[in-house]
Amino acid sequence: MDQIAHEVRLANWKQIIEECHARPEGQSAKQWLSERGISTKCYYYWQRKLRLQAYDQMKQSQTLPMVQEDPAVTFAEIPFSARSDTPETDHFHPAAVIRSGGMAVALSNSVSDGLLARILQEVRHA
Repeated sequence: MDQIAHEVRLANWKQIIEECHARPEGQSAKQWLSERGISTKCYYYWQRKLRLQAYDQMKQSQTLPMVQEDPAVTFAEIPFSARSDTPETDHFHPAAVIRSGGMAVALSNSVSDGLLARILQEVRHA
């Protein structure tokens, strides 16, 4: 069978399989196929071929979701009290405030580039 004929048959059977999956609730696949004069053996043969083809395409294009943990991301708990005992923090006026959702990060002018980059990265993913 040449490639074009094979692709046409695949497309035809794909449509038949999709229609069968959308059949009325309560109707079996066997009943649905029988009403349309479709052989159950042919139906399951082509369903298997299409599933294998879809699986091969996913494997080749690596579209399967892969969860990879980034070992560089670490978190440290920073104790926070609403009341400060040091007078210098009572007079802190931030140079910038980043707000995201219900979170706010106040920054001074002396924040390092590295710390600022890391804060922005974490806020973006929060």
